[in-house]
Amino acid sequence: MHVISAAPINPSQPHPLLPTLPLRQQDIPISRPLFTTFLRPTMAASAAIPGLFLTFAAMVLLIFASVSVPTWNPVRFLTTTVDGTTTSFGVFGYTGSDTHIGWYFPSGVADGTLNDGLFHNLTIALILVPIAAGLSGIAFLFGLCGAGYHRVGTVLMTLVSALAFLITLIVWIIEMALFGIARDHVRERGGVATYQNANWLVLGALVALFLAFFASLCGTFGSYRSRRAAY
Repeated sequence: MHVISAAPINPSQPHPLLPTLPLRQQDIPISRPLFTTFLRPTMAASAAIPGLFLTFAAMVLLIFASVSVPTWNPVRFLTTTVDGTTTSFGVFGYTGSDTHIGWYFPSGVADGTLNDGLFHNLTIALILVPIAAGLSGIAFLFGLCGAGYHRVGTVLMTLVSALAFLITLIVWIIEMALFGIARDHVRERGGVATYQNANWLVLGALVALFLAFFASLCGTFGSYRSRRAAY
């Protein structure tokens, strides 16, 4: 009696008694790294796109307000005319002054009432205008990342635009109080004083950032899809 021993099966080689079926390409499993799947490029939710443009608009408006008198004469917060002399005021000084952070009103416009430590500190606080412009620009860059790559960029745009909105709100209140008191003081002394365009530039940026925050917030919770699925 002969005993037939079965040959061991090598899993790497096909068994001679079993049929061999060709493998299709779609049957071969493809492993993908976890971080590649997580960071797959996506198309932004439609609600985030308006926030992207609004942060850019706010940045431009705040940049214009930042380069006001004495850097750029057409943009100014307040213009006064006292004894035939016209003076305009901006973030970093006034007509004919050097450009620096914090300044005092000229003697022809104000007396010791407007040139005490409190009002000088308020002029220093005007540095928040270019700071808000920089934050708006950062929010815009995060928005670009969110629109072209991943939802995280939109989340960061939401947070930074909220911070830029708060700083713009604070500096707008400060500038309206500072130049409003100066305007009334000049008028009481028989001079002429009027608000100018830079106040409304900052106000426009404030509204743009307010809308940008809610647009980007809606975009954060909106529907995102991968670019591969879009085509």
